[in-house]
Amino acid sequence: MDLSEEWKSLFPIGSVFDAPLLLSSPTSKSILGPLFFNPNRKTLTQLYKSPSLFPPLLNPPPRLSLSRFLTTSTTFDSPIPLSTASSITSRLGSQFHDNSASLLAHNQLQFLNCPHDNSVIVFFSTGCNHDQVGFLLLSVNDKRLCAVGDSRGGVFVANKCLNQRIVKILVNPVVDSGYFEGNASSKIVGYLLVYTLFSVHWFCVKIGEINERPILGHVGCKTFKSCSIVDACWSPHLIEESVVLLENGGLFLFDLNSDSSNAYFRGTKLKVLWDDLGKSKNFKWLGCQFSWHPRILIVASSDAVFLVDWRYDEFKVTCLANIDMFGVYAPVENERFLTFSMAVSDHFQFVLASENMLALCDVRKPLMPVLQWAHALDRPCYIDVFRLSELRSNSRNSIHEWATTSGFGIILGSFWNCEFSLFCYGPPLPGQQGSIASEISKISKSAYAWELPSDLLLSGEECQCGSCLVKEEFLKDALPDWIDWQQKKDIVLGFGILSKDLSSLLFESDEFGGFTLIRLMSSGKLESQRYHASWDLVRKSEQAHRDPLLCSEDNLLFSLGEEEYKFPRKFKYLKLEYLFAYINGNLSQVLDLNLIKTCKGPREKESFSMDFHEILCEKLKMCGFSQFRTSPAISVVFNNIDLPTSIHEVALRSIWASLPMEFLQLAFSSYSEFLEVLLDQKKVALDFLVVPDIPQLPPFFFRKPSSRSNRWSHKVPRTDALVGPVLPLPILMTLHELRNGCPNSEDEIGLFSPEMELSNRCNEVMQVAREMAMPDSTVELHDDDAVSLADDRDDIWVDLDKPRSLCLYRPVGVQCSTDDHQERNCVHKIDRFAFMMAKVHEKESTHKRGETMGQEFFNDLCPIHMKFDVAAMDCTLQEMKAYSLLKRHFSKWQEEFKPFQGFCNRFQKQGT
Repeated sequence: MDLSEEWKSLFPIGSVFDAPLLLSSPTSKSILGPLFFNPNRKTLTQLYKSPSLFPPLLNPPPRLSLSRFLTTSTTFDSPIPLSTASSITSRLGSQFHDNSASLLAHNQLQFLNCPHDNSVIVFFSTGCNHDQVGFLLLSVNDKRLCAVGDSRGGVFVANKCLNQRIVKILVNPVVDSGYFEGNASSKIVGYLLVYTLFSVHWFCVKIGEINERPILGHVGCKTFKSCSIVDACWSPHLIEESVVLLENGGLFLFDLNSDSSNAYFRGTKLKVLWDDLGKSKNFKWLGCQFSWHPRILIVASSDAVFLVDWRYDEFKVTCLANIDMFGVYAPVENERFLTFSMAVSDHFQFVLASENMLALCDVRKPLMPVLQWAHALDRPCYIDVFRLSELRSNSRNSIHEWATTSGFGIILGSFWNCEFSLFCYGPPLPGQQGSIASEISKISKSAYAWELPSDLLLSGEECQCGSCLVKEEFLKDALPDWIDWQQKKDIVLGFGILSKDLSSLLFESDEFGGFTLIRLMSSGKLESQRYHASWDLVRKSEQAHRDPLLCSEDNLLFSLGEEEYKFPRKFKYLKLEYLFAYINGNLSQVLDLNLIKTCKGPREKESFSMDFHEILCEKLKMCGFSQFRTSPAISVVFNNIDLPTSIHEVALRSIWASLPMEFLQLAFSSYSEFLEVLLDQKKVALDFLVVPDIPQLPPFFFRKPSSRSNRWSHKVPRTDALVGPVLPLPILMTLHELRNGCPNSEDEIGLFSPEMELSNRCNEVMQVAREMAMPDSTVELHDDDAVSLADDRDDIWVDLDKPRSLCLYRPVGVQCSTDDHQERNCVHKIDRFAFMMAKVHEKESTHKRGETMGQEFFNDLCPIHMKFDVAAMDCTLQEMKAYSLLKRHFSKWQEEFKPFQGFCNRFQKQGT
């Protein structure tokens, strides 16, 4: 046990004091060398800039989750009670993956080195919906890295459009020993595997002999209709083979050689049984990778990692890691595996990251991590392992050669959160030659953490001082909830490390070495920058400290629209002085001043002719207006109630009915009397809605829209239809008050308020409705019980030919039994909108068999009076039989529907 040192791996670096597997001392530092990497701002170079490098993402996911939307949007007057919203939110729980972050979960750049050439091909997704493969050729000329695109100044694009957003691109290079001959004009240098949510596509990459330009050829595809794709991987053993992992755990093996005869691949489904592996209910599959044998896979889910072995024609599944192995250092109820990757040392080791932990594991030691760290990153989604020789290449100092060739670095982080950390590890320190420690180190398989993890600034232009970090957090919090701060900041979406051979052609050797980073920014820029190894991290960058942290202009990570606005933008500013005066409560003053100014000028020609005056009066009378009215205006209004109507609507109709005919002529007109107005040196005809044919008072409902454009033509000539209102009711009320000398405002123009007049009229309607619907009841108006009584107060309704019965009720959203709950669940809180009134049948409709019936035959379907906007009709005997059958079914449903029966029980029909 002491020799194997397996017990030391149980103590994570960063969670315990003086971790056994942590090498961090002056002695170890002198052997390991510098393990921090700082960007050199002077080497920052923009290689390429184009919107095609990363077009804005279309149809971004909602910024607010459902649970957060319910908690932030529920108010006291919301249809959903606050208690109900809280209950739903608690049941939803926390989301495992943020939808927005999942769009950028993978590295957006993939590199393919061209053997025997000083160039590398960079692949990325492009197109309006990121449904095409784009690529650029990076080559070194005269110690300068140049990006080469197509002849039109854009990027190279594959001819095949995938018609779905690309999720991930995987590169499979051909061995460096030589080219695979494709044909006489091109050579194959590698393959691509590109998958979307439901399809996988394979491409071959060739370099042309003549122009030495990369060529991308589509080899084949596979579509999965019933399940989405989680991950895919190339085989490092057989270059033509790849595996695809589905959301339901299904595995498919594809061979380019066997499927090359058909463009649509079928693949071989691996019959792996996952049923008896004890997975949790909410687990998700993460990914798959090949292990040390071409018939051994490592498949990871959110709570376990499995080894699938089918070397002997049967599928054997072994658990390599589970979420419980972190023990007390990570609570199991909050822990999930988020990402994993194979290590580059061999095909036995892999790295695995969860919410709080990072582990290095080995397939030969199941359920026992080789090494583990506690990280402080927020939901990391990217992980990869690099040799330290790649990170400390081109070094002039050979003192740390052993550490450079033996060490590894794990880069873990999230593109969405812009946070990355570097975890260095390697074998134990070598002892003196011939000593016992030296001999043990040769046979020991233990791995040690080399220093504590460090931050890796992929953007290369940030200041890590305390002032800048605090300022950036304040700026993020100051943004509204519906704006992602990633829209305001130029973030890294993908990166790659240039090979040390190409890097040596660009930069001179560093003292301790370094690497050249190629990154893709959300602003559509491809940049390169040199990082050098250092003993300490540079926390403060003078230039970055002075620059703003969040850009003032958007980087458009998400598109605000599907396409650009194609029409010229012309803004017209209208002077809505009457609307502004109405909002500020001084409409009467503004109207009075304008009337005085108008009277001082020359008198305009009368716009109305006598013939039109008579026609207009007749049309208004048909709508319920009358020039000579002996009864109160409110009686006309109550006769005009044909549908359930609110108190507010009745009050508006009452005001309309009380206006004199000369003011109604201002409010209603016909198209033949309209004058065209001058707009942008052109005459434009005004457009209003036609008054309905059925006699009724405004406000009108269910009116037909206009069927013409803003100009008359021979196809749509002028009509004499009655249209309007062309003036708002508050203006007519104020004009009426001004003409009468303002009796309701004590002769002071500034004290008259249309809103106050409407409020008084609503109170009057409420009082009359109480007297008419409940003449002998002492129940308050806020009670939900409503009764239907015969109106025997003839002294109130002077010109009513026959008293009408009304029902007064207050709709509620949820059926309740107590008055307190009824008040709380009302559809509206303001009485003028909350209370509804409607007519009730005077008596049940009766008919004799064989007798034709009209619209009154439908009266007994509903306790309130129904009026149809259709022409007169008669029902034949056959139609009555069909109607009776339907009516029986409908009546049966009414009897079983308890809310309807409860509504009917509140009203007693008159005359039954």
